[in-house]
Amino acid sequence: MATETVEALVEGGKASAAPPLGPALGPMGVPIQAVIAEINKKTESFKGMQVPIKIIIDKDTKAFEITIGTPPASALIKKEAGIEKGSGKAKAELVADLAIEQVIKVSKMKEDDLHGKTPKDRVKEVIGTCVSMGVMVEGKRGTETMRDVEAGMFDAEITAGKTELSDAERKKLEADRKALQEELTKKHAEMEAKAKVIIDAGKAANSTDNAIRTQLFAAGLPDDYVDKVMPKTKSANADAKPAKPAAKK
Repeated sequence: MATETVEALVEGGKASAAPPLGPALGPMGVPIQAVIAEINKKTESFKGMQVPIKIIIDKDTKAFEITIGTPPASALIKKEAGIEKGSGKAKAELVADLAIEQVIKVSKMKEDDLHGKTPKDRVKEVIGTCVSMGVMVEGKRGTETMRDVEAGMFDAEITAGKTELSDAERKKLEADRKALQEELTKKHAEMEAKAKVIIDAGKAANSTDNAIRTQLFAAGLPDDYVDKVMPKTKSANADAKPAKPAAKK
């Protein structure tokens, strides 16, 4: 049986005949709408996430088979955490908190793609991704929770493959997420207000941009934020061409 495979990345439950699927399937002679319908049925649970799919087509009979991969661990973490994106500054700003059950759930969904040989190893791998995204686990930074996992604190949950949360636990996690978001919003507003005072005062005093940057750093504002509100400029002589050496006599 001669087959041909079409691979694509689609949004869960929202595949359509538009690119990339339509143009790829058109020459194959398969019923495109039937293929789309089956893809959407199989990816319904991954709404809002990009899902890798494979469409295996029998070139003679035009029969097709669809296999669904799983979204990246980061996408699954965002879904579990109820956030649209991770932290841009994971070391300084935390955006959500997951229960160990949610981490176990992601590790089970990504089991075939993770490198860990044991369930505990795979849970630690997912926690590592949480660290890079600024997502806490069990109310702690991921690096701390990793040590708890290594110490056996969650062995019972991991061994049992526990992935379900009670309504009370979910409500608490949602409240914690909102509190983190409110804290970040307040922090950003305070930074903006502090920066505005320093920049306005510097400009009123005819200070150079680099002098204002120095004041912003002295006020404890993060490097990337200072670069955003007051980009670094070259010194007055930075672009001056070096003087030509005197001609030898």
